[in-house]
Amino acid sequence: MKTLTFRGAKLAYDIEGKGFPVVLLHGFCADSRLWEDFKQDLLEEHYRVVTIDLPGFGDSGVVSNVSIEIYAEAVLAVLEEKKLSEVIVIGHSMGGYTALALAALAPERLKGIGLFHSHPYADTEEKKEARHNQISFINRHGHQLYVKQLVPKLFPPTYAQTNPFDLDKIIHRAARYPAEGIIEGLKAMANRPNYAETLSTFPKPVLFIIGEEDEAVPTEASQQQLALPARANIHVLEKVGHMGMIETRRKTQLMVRQFVTYCLS
Repeated sequence: MKTLTFRGAKLAYDIEGKGFPVVLLHGFCADSRLWEDFKQDLLEEHYRVVTIDLPGFGDSGVVSNVSIEIYAEAVLAVLEEKKLSEVIVIGHSMGGYTALALAALAPERLKGIGLFHSHPYADTEEKKEARHNQISFINRHGHQLYVKQLVPKLFPPTYAQTNPFDLDKIIHRAARYPAEGIIEGLKAMANRPNYAETLSTFPKPVLFIIGEEDEAVPTEASQQQLALPARANIHVLEKVGHMGMIETRRKTQLMVRQFVTYCLS
């Protein structure tokens, strides 16, 4: 992977292909390898694919007192480094929060946003408390046990039982991240602002990919957000949880590819 220095830490990213750039942002307790099979479809369609390890995850160093806006600034740093003036950003979960923060910071850089199992709303007080409890758990028991318990909840029970290799791969990778990176990610999500206004005023197309059995994104939030943007492309995946790019890769690849084509039409 290529690297640059961001806020005194290493920021790792990769860029492949030629054509209009599409940025794929991973979610919490994941890294750019989440997209390693998924992005091939975009490359075959002659797009330039940019993947980034957000600070504290993958090969990127930890940034203290990080926020969702700082994650967005990290993405901007890569765009500046590669002189990419305009992109389409697809963000999974926490990566979707980052995409919205990027839309708030630099809307002129975006031709479209994809919210892949994500939403624009701030954490409820109950959710914030849950995240702080998770931080306490990590401090007491270690992040390896934390990710071992977290990852199975991202998938529907039937998928988790029949595809243990997919879960084990994510757990193994996440267990190697520094605990500080995971804790900073939890704090960033707990403290993030409400981006509903950003989404409602964003004039470009917005893609929504929603998992019918996604326990990580509240159903109410998934439904409420759909009416916010002026131009929405909506997909609800039956029998899919929080990891559609893995659970139903070919179907979601097609959704993303069609959305990118639409943004550029």
